[in-house]
This record gives sequence, C-alpha cells and structure tokens, in this order.
Amino acid sequence: MTDYNAPIRDMRFVLHEIAGLGRILKLDTYSDVDVDTVDQVLEEAGNFARDVLAPLNAPGDRQGCRVNDCSVVIADGFVDAYRQFVDNGWQTLPASADYGGMGLPDAVAVVTAEMWQSSNMAFSLCPMLTSGAVTAIEAHGTDEIRQVYLPKLVSGEWSGTMVLTEPQAGSDL
Repeated sequence: MTDYNAPIRDMRFVLHEIAGLGRILKLDTYSDVDVDTVDQVLEEAGNFARDVLAPLNAPGDRQGCRVNDCSVVIADGFVDAYRQFVDNGWQTLPASADYGGMGLPDAVAVVTAEMWQSSNMAFSLCPMLTSGAVTAIEAHGTDEIRQVYLPKLVSGEWSGTMVLTEPQAGSDL
C-alpha cells in the first residue's frame, strides 16, 4: 500500500497566497467563515484521505466491482468509507446553507477534492459527480427541482451520476 499524506502546507500556501483566501473570506457570502476554520477543515480532510480513503485504494483496485443478481457490489470498505464521508459532512462543503451545505468557498472544496482524488480516485468519482450535479441544479434548476434534489444530494443521501452514451468513442458507457 502506498501511504498518502496531503501536502497541507502547500495547499495552505496556494489558498492564502495565490487564491487570496483572505480577500475571499471578506465577501459577505463568507462572513461566518474564518481562516482557522478553513485550516481545520484542511487538516481533517487530510486525515480522512490518509486514514480512510488511501488504505482502500489498492484493495479496491484488486477487488473491483461486480454484478450479482442485477445489483452492483462494490469493493469491501467503500460503503463504510462513504458513510463516514457523509457523516463528516464532506459533501456539504461548498453547497449553500439553504440546502444543508456549509457554504465554504469553492476554493476550499477544490483543495479537499484534490485530497480525495489523490488518495483514492475510484472513491472520489462519486462525490465529484455529485458536486457537479449540485452545481448544475443550483445554477439551472427550477425552485421546485432545487427543493427536491439539492438537500438530498448535498447531504449525501443521494449521489449524482454520469449518464452518457458515446458510440463514436468506442467506450462501453
């Protein structure tokens, strides 16, 4: 197994010195968020990536998923990891408080997503697709659609998906 340790120091540097986190947090939208909170989120996200997601990476690749009686069975440990992900509120980071989110800046969510992807790409695809669905519905959905879908997607009760057909590409999607 390859160990994963998030480069928190480098991520903080990028957020603070390049992305201008201090200026972002001065916006009215983020009046309830401070630098200490963001730094703590990064620390805990790094711990989750290291302690929960990274150890599942190689075993998940070896075991993979399979279809059993018309159901998809995922690799051991992924259900528990997703439950912890949801229980810890990781899916809620950038989402609006109107739908159960923490309302943190997108820049913070991008950094945590980098941790999920670096520690376990297979796991990270579900939260990534869910975040994409939340963004699309928030931007383009009707009020009714937002009220129905966003609380369940933001909470992690439901997840987003990618539904494509691309016969010209030669894939089996």
